[in-house]
This record gives sequence, C-alpha cells and structure tokens, in this order.
Amino acid sequence: MSELKKFVFVGYDADLVKGEVLFHYSIKSGNETQDFTDKILFAPSSSHIPEELLKSLLNNLLIVLGMSYWKLYCPPIIEIKPFSLTKKQAEFWNIVYTKGLGEFYYKNKIDFRDLINFPFDDGKEISPINFPREDRSLVGIGGGKDSIVSGELLRKHDKNFDAFVVNEHMIRSDVIKIMNANSINFRHELDPVIFELNKTKNVYNGHVPVSAYYAFLGLLAAALYNYRFIIVSNEESANYGNVEYLGEVINHQWSKSLEFENLFRDYVSSFISADLVYFSLLRPLKEIKITEIFARYPEYFNFFSSCNRNFRINNEEKNKWCRQCPKCLFVFTMLSAFISKEKLISIFGKNLFEDNNLLPLFKELLGISKIKPFECVGTPEEMQYALYLASEKQEFNGSFLMDFFEKNILSLLKPFQLNQLLSIGSTENIPDEFKEFF
Repeated sequence: MSELKKFVFVGYDADLVKGEVLFHYSIKSGNETQDFTDKILFAPSSSHIPEELLKSLLNNLLIVLGMSYWKLYCPPIIEIKPFSLTKKQAEFWNIVYTKGLGEFYYKNKIDFRDLINFPFDDGKEISPINFPREDRSLVGIGGGKDSIVSGELLRKHDKNFDAFVVNEHMIRSDVIKIMNANSINFRHELDPVIFELNKTKNVYNGHVPVSAYYAFLGLLAAALYNYRFIIVSNEESANYGNVEYLGEVINHQWSKSLEFENLFRDYVSSFISADLVYFSLLRPLKEIKITEIFARYPEYFNFFSSCNRNFRINNEEKNKWCRQCPKCLFVFTMLSAFISKEKLISIFGKNLFEDNNLLPLFKELLGISKIKPFECVGTPEEMQYALYLASEKQEFNGSFLMDFFEKNILSLLKPFQLNQLLSIGSTENIPDEFKEFF
C-alpha cells in the first residue's frame, strides 16, 4: 500500500481562546491528494505561553497525532512542511514510529526495517525553553485501578493534584468524583474519513501507542494550565514484551515502558522545556503490587473498569466488564488474591474462573500457550502468584480455571521466589518530592 505515496505533515490552526487546535495531514500519490484533519478540544485558555514554546508543543503534537493517518498506507516518504527537525529529534521520531507501532506491523505482516526515515536539517539546533510552572501535578486518569492508586498515593501524602482526562467518560468521571479531584478535560477527535477508509479494507488498521499521544497532550495541558508535573501510572510490568518480530521485541505496552519514558523525558528536557516534568509514579511497582494497594480502596469497586471495550469509539457495551477479554480475566485473577470471592463476583457480575471458554486466554496469560496477549496485562509470573494466593484462600475450589491451575501448575511454583513480585523496584525517574511514597 506504500507504493509512490508520500505523507505530508501540513500544519495546524490553533485558537487557545476558543480551545481548539486542528492538525492537518495529506497523503499524496501521483496527482491525487487525500487530506485529513485531526482535532483537539479543551477549555479556553488565556495562558501567556511563550510563542516558541507553544510552537514546539504543537509541532510535536502534529507529529505524534499524525501516526493515526500515516499508518493507513505507511508511505516511505515523509515531508514536514511548517518546520524542520534536528537530527536527534528525527531519531526520536524514527524510534517512536517504529517501536510504538510494533504490534501494528506484526499483525499486518509489514517489514518495518528502514521504513521510517524522518527528514532533518543537519545544521539545525533547538534549545529548551524556560517556563517555570507552579509546583502542582496533573495526573492522567483512565478509569482503571492503576491511576486510582496514583491518585490515592498522592492524597495519602497530601500532594496537590488535578486529574487529566482525554475523552471524558462516565467511568472516569465517577472515579474522579470519588477522588474529590478537579479535572482538566481534553477531547481528541479523529477525522471521520479514517473510519470510512477502514471499512474499505484497502488501508492498514491496528494498534497505535496511545500513551505517547497522551504524554504530548499532557505537556500541552501542563503548559496551558500551570502544572509542573505530568504524572502517569505505568507500572514496571509494562516493560515486558509479547513476541519477537524481525529482530525486534514487540511490546503492546511500549509507550508505557521505561524505555519510552526515558526517551520522552530526554526529548522534553532537550527540545521543549525542562520545567515540564513527566514521570510514572507507579514505575517501581508490578501489577500485582498495584492490585494489592488498590484492594484497600473498596469505595472504587463498583465504579472503576480496566476493560478497554468501554473506551472504544462507537462502543455499545453496556457493562463495565466484557468478561471475555484478556484484561478482564487478568484483573479478575489479580483481585482474586486480595479480595473476597463475594466482592469480586459483585464487581464482574460472575465468577470468571467458572467460564470454560476462557481457558485459551488463561493459558496465554499464564505463559504456557502461544504468546502474551496484546493487552495491558502483567507477566505470567504475576498471574501464577496471584492464583497461588487465591488458591491458599480456598474460596474458588471447584472453579474450572482454578482447578486447571491447581492440577497443572501449582506444584511447579516456588512461592518464596514469586513473593518478590510484591517488592518495590527502582525509583530512579521519580522526583525527590515523591520518593517518600516508597
């Protein structure tokens, strides 16, 4: 689909008073041009951002949001009309478009090697812009247990924060209300043409690293509304990949990984502003430890959801949990270790361990079949340890999946080694103001 095609980053139109930025792209093939407009909406702002900083923030948003349109055809030729990149910036975007779209390439059988080559000006230099912000935090809230734990850790230590939401949703709103937090809301709207093209089957379709989108949107929000820290809730478990493809480890959660976090932090401090600080508060923790902490906050049990079907565009799912996907089964398993069977069933509406149809997913999550599911789930070791802890409680005796685990895996485990999964890892990227949490 990439023959003779060129992808053009055309530019953007920004109106901060109106609270709207339109990002423009085009795909050219011979004499034909296909145009796209991506839209970001937010509360009107009268913030006096230095013009060069605003340009930098929007230039970078233009590039990251363009991924949704570039991947339709994966054109090998890239043109950036309104500005040029330094060599180091181009290298950053080559990595983001390569590793961030790894799952997309794998599922579409695309050879990504040497596919991405962002143009750059070899003589160009860019310096970060000084723009001191108030010592306040903006915390990304997705509606799941991870961001809830971040919010509660901040509340426990009396840290001032507001919630950051991209695309408001009832689940997110309910969680923020329980947190008693104010929120900054952005809306991201894809060009409707993209959905029409996806129906034709003449374009590529698949996963994008949405956490990278949110990282750059968080920078803009922090600059507009006077926050120093942009806090996300990406755990240590996000570093583990799914499968190797063409010599590269493909990780569904790459834009949540430490590798991306380090690349992004370096990029921001080098080319945007060292006064905007992005980090993951939960990086020292694995999923199972986060779940252990979350289980201390039952006030969220009937309101949170980690099932991504809730947040899909044009979603018609009425339940908070589809009870069929890897995420639902993984979260059910994690929680089974720390809360009662009765509470767990009240959250999900049924005992997922009794669903025989989930056995193939169960095996994948346990690491004994195929590959790790392409979802935001933890490691097989975490699954094993959670099931060991749940088995010790004996509440799920007789359930189909628990019986499978106890008959085939339990005797092979070394719990004294697995309990290290509850330990605290490196706090290297966490600012000193927040290290007391651990």
